[in-house]
Amino acid sequence: MTVSAPGNVHPIGRANSAPSLNAILTLVADGMNAVNGVILDRMQSRIPLIPELAGHLIAGGGKRLRPMLTLACADLVGYTGDSHYKLAAAVEFIHTATLLHDDVVDGSGLRRGRKTANIIWGNSASVLVGDFLFSRSFELMVEAESLKVLKILSGASAIIAEGEVNQLTAQRNIDTSEEQYLDIIDAKTAALFAAACRISAVVAKRDDREETALDVYGRNLGIAFQLIDDAIDYESDGATMGKDAGDDFRDGKVTLPVILAYARGGDEDRAFWKAAIAGHKVSDEDLAHATTLLRQTGAIADTLARARHYGQQAIDALDMFEAGEAKAALTEAVEFAIARAY
Repeated sequence: MTVSAPGNVHPIGRANSAPSLNAILTLVADGMNAVNGVILDRMQSRIPLIPELAGHLIAGGGKRLRPMLTLACADLVGYTGDSHYKLAAAVEFIHTATLLHDDVVDGSGLRRGRKTANIIWGNSASVLVGDFLFSRSFELMVEAESLKVLKILSGASAIIAEGEVNQLTAQRNIDTSEEQYLDIIDAKTAALFAAACRISAVVAKRDDREETALDVYGRNLGIAFQLIDDAIDYESDGATMGKDAGDDFRDGKVTLPVILAYARGGDEDRAFWKAAIAGHKVSDEDLAHATTLLRQTGAIADTLARARHYGQQAIDALDMFEAGEAKAALTEAVEFAIARAY
């Protein structure tokens, strides 16, 4: 499916204040204490390196948005049990494991403003601890005693891996299509957002309509979230982003801004992109030139517009639910994801 330009997009944003995660943080504060307890307990091992390495990333300042979405969606659908705490922890373990593996694949040196685990402990340890966390996540899924939840989260794990392999095959390939790009971010980012939201409706035994609505909400939020990340890789700095500015550019990742700029550029500009994505132009001056081309062709602006489009799709998916604290918090979480670019 091609990433098409949005049509009439309703504006996302708050007139009087910048959107934040405060609403969802307040909503799920007690629940996240329980989730954090599960995380702390299940990352322990008789092998000291495992909790040491896992704790470095888990305690590294991440927002834990995905498990918060699981808890908020459970509140939205009126769930009163406690299975969602273990499931939210499982979601975070899946996410953390993929980050450990991603940093090895990408050779990343910085995440959330700190040295990555692979830089400190090496690639082998990072991969193996990632495997440990995946295993822990499956233990937690089984304890929820829901085959449907197990199917959703295990399926999402497989899809994430497929997305990462797809991205690897597209790396340094300037001819990557918009369709392949969207397939990549739908798999490597949006799939876990969708699963994290959907499983709340499953454990609450809600009907298929509510399951689907939460899946659509999470999936579109995930796509919008990744589009913003891809745009601000060229427009922000390491302190703001929590990773090195221009990492995608230097790694030869063909993201939507690059796809759009390459398609719209003249012969000289296209020659630059070919050389840059091939790894022959990676200096700070090259990054600055790339950013100039992205702005001149409207590639950044259009990527942000498409992120707003998907964000609105996420918000619209909540229409079937009654107004309340949970719905407002989930809506503002989308607005916050978009506002990170501004």
